[in-house]
Amino acid sequence: MSIPTEPIGSIPRPPALQTALAEHAEGRLTDVEVTTLQEQATADTLARLEQLGCPVLVDGEQAKPSFATYPVTGLATLDPHGAVIPFADGHTRQLPRLTSGPFRYQVRAETYLRTARRHTDRPVKQAVIAPSALSLLYPGEPIDGYPREAFLRELADEAEADIRGCLEAGAHRVQLDFTEGRLSLKLDPAGGLLDDFIALNNEVLGRFGEAERDRLGVHTCPGGDHDSTHSLDVDYAGLLPKLFQLKVGNFYVQLASETEPEQVLRIIAGQLRPGIRVFIGVTDPISSTVETPEEVRDRVLLAARYIPVDQLGTCDDCGFSPFADDTSTSRDLAFAKIDARVRGTALASQALGL
Repeated sequence: MSIPTEPIGSIPRPPALQTALAEHAEGRLTDVEVTTLQEQATADTLARLEQLGCPVLVDGEQAKPSFATYPVTGLATLDPHGAVIPFADGHTRQLPRLTSGPFRYQVRAETYLRTARRHTDRPVKQAVIAPSALSLLYPGEPIDGYPREAFLRELADEAEADIRGCLEAGAHRVQLDFTEGRLSLKLDPAGGLLDDFIALNNEVLGRFGEAERDRLGVHTCPGGDHDSTHSLDVDYAGLLPKLFQLKVGNFYVQLASETEPEQVLRIIAGQLRPGIRVFIGVTDPISSTVETPEEVRDRVLLAARYIPVDQLGTCDDCGFSPFADDTSTSRDLAFAKIDARVRGTALASQALGL
């Protein structure tokens, strides 16, 4: 037995694909031309991860416009001027705003998974957006003829179908991206919004059986975009006890960029229950410094003082480029960090006699 290690999701797109996306937005490239380049980038991502010895692969989200809004790409009932998410460096991301119902996913994550599986026979993990994130599409004022309650019912049904489709398509693991969890405590320090998020996600997760939940996971981090975060200043102590209420078998927790990792590990240790695994972040995607395998090893050994090794795994803190237009991290840097994670986790396994 060795300690399992998995990527989170996104890998920076190749420069040629970045250029093509910009030209496509200007109407100078067709959908078919862009799709061809995205599939080539997906195949290259999978091949490079295999070469690094990654036991579990991802497609790098090469075809997603962003980790958050892929399901509503092309949805006609959206206004671009929705909720604004500020980052610590001053830049913002803006979500679209729903203008009418019904609410239906336009793209399902299983389409990305099926493309990836054409290029590898290794286990492939698929990231999906948590329904709690998409709940932010509904505006503060009620939509005439489409109450929030109706939207949430349809959102839950769509999110369930998105997850179930990935399981049926053979995903090794389906990971819900829940970066809005920590952010919610900045928006609402009293925790009411976080409670709503947990309840909505559990409404969806509760529709799956125990064996299915063993293949489900949830990822939390303080956001990562253009080498900045949106909620790193929010105390993890307010999030983690509620995070571990989610009905999944796997938790992916950003840790490498925390200033007091042992404090976080103590909180995690207090939330452990039988049958779950906690993947701790051992590389920081928004740092330009490549961790050494020995640094990764030491982070794993520290975690093993608080988390039983049969419940421990490793991951990157976050995806490396969750928005398609983010060029702040190079593709080679991302793969170098992944290499350090894989090799450092192996060193820790050896040190622990696994």
